[in-house]
Amino acid sequence: HPEAHPIFEDPNSLKQVPCPYIYEPAEKYISLIIPAFNEEHRLPGALDETMNYLQQRAAKDQSFTYEVVIVDDGSADGTKRVAFDFVRKYTVDNVRVILLGRNHGKGEAIRKGMLHSRGELLLMLDADGATKVDDLEKLENQIHAVARKEHNFGDSATSDSSLRISDIPVVAFGSRAHLEEKALATRKWYRNFLMKGFHIVVLLAAGRGIRDTQCGFKMFTRAAVRKLFTNIRLKRWCFDVELVYLCKWFRIPIIEISVNWSEIPGSKVSLLSIPNMLWEMALMSLGYRAGIWKICN
Repeated sequence: HPEAHPIFEDPNSLKQVPCPYIYEPAEKYISLIIPAFNEEHRLPGALDETMNYLQQRAAKDQSFTYEVVIVDDGSADGTKRVAFDFVRKYTVDNVRVILLGRNHGKGEAIRKGMLHSRGELLLMLDADGATKVDDLEKLENQIHAVARKEHNFGDSATSDSSLRISDIPVVAFGSRAHLEEKALATRKWYRNFLMKGFHIVVLLAAGRGIRDTQCGFKMFTRAAVRKLFTNIRLKRWCFDVELVYLCKWFRIPIIEISVNWSEIPGSKVSLLSIPNMLWEMALMSLGYRAGIWKICN
């Protein structure tokens, strides 16, 4: 693999932990990938809630094994310190930190986390805790349902026991589209105007089918991650749109599921992001349509 492997450090023993790769078989049931850029204030609360949920589920169910991979995207504050405190508390087998060194962008942080995780299912979620972590069960249940259907259509002779969720490419997008009407009433007019414009551009770039591409709560099976995240090129704003494009290319089913979402102060999207988003979309459309960006199977 041409890319350098990140190194996981165990702050308790100060030993280095070998780094897994997405092409190796899964060693955990689920991986949660959290990109973090200057999140020292919001990360502790979100992580506490996440760890409580994961521990409760693991206590009830022996087969529920998990890891949380925090990707520090070149933060200039105490994000790294906060993250390593959690590694100390929960051990490096359950919580891991990837340090990107400098700021690359959220898309790149998630890609790195995805490629070096051990889960059969992989969930990306934001460091601000805007989506309740137990909503992951909605995505998980739908992925299992779709995978069973895909599997049974494919070959009715094989027994269900041979079904490993990690081998069937399926994607579930958390969606806030159901909150849209309420949000339209409370947001500033120009934000709604930009939102509508953004939806139109997404439609042009990736086609129809997904109402909310930008919600930071998405779950993938390991097979889907192998196809999508080894190909993804956009590093910052529109990698979500590129994910939709790639899912369509690979004919990976996308399920869109309503999740509870609360507006958390400190959002990093500003008016200045708009030209950058448009630029990325244009780049993506040109890259794929002109065949400059090759997709590896």
